[in-house]
Amino acid sequence: MAVSVVGTRISAIALPWFVLSTTGSATRAGLVAFAEMTPYVLVKAFTGPLVDRAGPRTVSWTTDLVSAAAAVAVPVLHHLDALPLWLLLALVAVIGAARGPGDLAKEVLIPEAAERGAVPLERASGLAGVTERLASTLGPAAGGALIAVTGPMAGLAVNAVCFAAGSLIIAVTLPRGMGRGTALLGEHRGAESGTGSGAGSGTEPGTGSGAGLRTGSGAGKGVEAGYWRRFGEGFAFLRGDRLLLSLSGMIAVTNLLASGFVTVLLPVWAKESGNGPATIGLLAATGGVAAICAGLIASAVAHRMPRRPVFFVGFLCAGAPRFVVLASGAPMWVVLAVFLVDGFGSGFLNPILGAIRYERVPRPLLGRVSALVASLAWAGIPLGGLIAGAAVTAFGLAPVLLAGGAAYFLTTTLTGLRPEWREMDRSRDRTGRNPEPEEPRGGPPRARGEVPGPGPAGTPGTRPGPGR
Repeated sequence: MAVSVVGTRISAIALPWFVLSTTGSATRAGLVAFAEMTPYVLVKAFTGPLVDRAGPRTVSWTTDLVSAAAAVAVPVLHHLDALPLWLLLALVAVIGAARGPGDLAKEVLIPEAAERGAVPLERASGLAGVTERLASTLGPAAGGALIAVTGPMAGLAVNAVCFAAGSLIIAVTLPRGMGRGTALLGEHRGAESGTGSGAGSGTEPGTGSGAGLRTGSGAGKGVEAGYWRRFGEGFAFLRGDRLLLSLSGMIAVTNLLASGFVTVLLPVWAKESGNGPATIGLLAATGGVAAICAGLIASAVAHRMPRRPVFFVGFLCAGAPRFVVLASGAPMWVVLAVFLVDGFGSGFLNPILGAIRYERVPRPLLGRVSALVASLAWAGIPLGGLIAGAAVTAFGLAPVLLAGGAAYFLTTTLTGLRPEWREMDRSRDRTGRNPEPEEPRGGPPRARGEVPGPGPAGTPGTRPGPGR
């Protein structure tokens, strides 16, 4: 994960800087971001069944290899003076389409790694977040310096090398048997325990408003569910889980704003202020170091902390202030201080989000539901750069920064009033421990491998600890 993320973060600086320096157009810089993120979101949404079926290990290393091939083509074609804008857009679209399922596959591996290491999900999710943050810190810092010295094409070449290295690491170094098809693994366990009517199709949508799930559809021994049925099972589960759906909707808006900030507003600010690409790397590194520290704290103690207040305080620190400080024309030391606080607040978010998802979603559905959650949460990212680029062209940088900060603040504060957000802490017991994997939410004991149905509050897949 870390190696691929380093390359991606270097590319996130190199691509918009290349477009800005060669065309001077913020709109075209936003168009490049749109070309990468649109296929990323769309392909990721529909590859959940593939990850469950083929296994996250196989999907991860193959897609990283495709990304490496497309990434190396950009500097090669530019060197040959054969890289028109339409071809650049096509290549970054290929990278985005491959990254989507690759990133999903790496996420799906996390709960299996937590089980093998016997650690709480918050800790596993937090450590994964720290790894990503560390890579996200090193990538922009190295990328900004590299681009300032040698130009953006060197950064894109490093991106290709990182994708290739990430593919090799996943394919060769993971423990034997890790990352097999999770849907098939769930069906195998169900067959061992005698659930259903033979080796059924795994899971199928339940009836009622909770959109629960049950095993053993009786489809016949050895018959597997088709792609669209598997996709529908994931969609039915997400639709019935109000907390996951609400979280995904809120993060879709914040990601849209963050995408516009990172791909257009920050590079335009660096260019207009005369600070250059090295400053982008410095700011990203400052926030990244703070996020790593916060992530390490969260990994150690997040499973004992109340999730809801930590979640919203984190968003309060990590959202609007960075928009406002760039619009204010503050001196660099103030900008650095704000990005430091921003990074510290954001470091607590992903461990909470990851733990909630891993607790609430049954393992046989994890790829499908995670794909839909991530795609909904990322749905605004392709538009962020386009909207920001067009807005800056029409209104100027400072008004757009202030409007973005206000929208971020309202989104992250008002949504917390919804009642389902109180369910954040209900999927673990009062001692702060994660629920036992096989403990059902009321009723008779569940057979091993059976997928949990909806709870009484309409929250499928959640299971309280003892004493609830």
